[in-house]
Amino acid sequence: MLDNLNQIQELDKGGMFDLIYKFPDHCAEAIKIARESIRGLRFHNIINVVITGLGGSAIGGDLIRMITADRAQIPIIINRDYNLPAFVDERTLVVTSSYSGNTEETLTAYEHAKNKKAKIMVITTGGELKKKAMADETPIITIPEGLPPRAALGFSFFPLFVLFQEQGIGYRKQFDVENALSLLKDTRTKYCPEVVEEYNPTKSLARKLYGKIPLVYGSSSLTDIIAVRWKGQLNENSKHPAFFNVFPELNHNEIMGFEGDSKLLKLLEIVILRSPYESDRIKKRIDITMDILQDQVSGITELWPKGESVLEHMLYHIMFGDYVSAYLAILNRKDPKEIDFIDELKERMQA
Repeated sequence: MLDNLNQIQELDKGGMFDLIYKFPDHCAEAIKIARESIRGLRFHNIINVVITGLGGSAIGGDLIRMITADRAQIPIIINRDYNLPAFVDERTLVVTSSYSGNTEETLTAYEHAKNKKAKIMVITTGGELKKKAMADETPIITIPEGLPPRAALGFSFFPLFVLFQEQGIGYRKQFDVENALSLLKDTRTKYCPEVVEEYNPTKSLARKLYGKIPLVYGSSSLTDIIAVRWKGQLNENSKHPAFFNVFPELNHNEIMGFEGDSKLLKLLEIVILRSPYESDRIKKRIDITMDILQDQVSGITELWPKGESVLEHMLYHIMFGDYVSAYLAILNRKDPKEIDFIDELKERMQA
């Protein structure tokens, strides 16, 4: 089924495979837009950063926090709420990110940022958020509309990347964006639907996850947020229950769950997102955990990234997971783009 392009096209009515394929193009476009939008912009006397958003608009903030964790000299907080933390004041940079511009939690947080006299930056396609920002003369990075927020990751991550670079927040000179985009372009040619399952590991992993409950594990500050992304993509694209956890935390609680019912455990399929930058202690923890659990669950898959830099590793893991989620949607006979339950929830909330 995964090698039948007609069946894939029939189910993929929303064009999710095309959106995944265009991920590196979106990244390049986002960089260009951000550089033009904030050229010459400087925020002074910043002692902390709060990135506020929900869903696909927030994951970009999670990722920028993850890859700057060992370099950023000021705290970076991701806020998924109507309210902002109490510490926010005139020395805080609040980045409000809403793809639609109409996310009610983010609109409320924007007003709170104004009331607290914080420095504000807006990332959006339009909507009420852009109207408010224009009226307030707040700096805006306007990104292209028409995408599902989860398929607009390039536009939620790279504007933050450029902003942090320009402001000198946790930026690494060794981040080679061109190499990262080149890697993504190479990756998409290897994992796109035209490549048959025998030579396409994203199709093979999707088949392995089919009929199972995926547990996606990452490592703190290296692949933890990528595991969150995988979980979300498996939920939204594949319409499939999936869960995530992080080393070393899972060794202090979740590991005990694998002493439970053997029939239930055989429904679990573990995916571990690895990194060449793991510490020796984390490597040892992962190896021991795999040894303990390998006979308890359906299976364990280790995924190592391609590339050299942390940025390349992150983007590779993300694109790999996006393809896996789309292929699993096909196996589940679902349109990867449709999100009926989320749409119903929004409609009922507005009633």
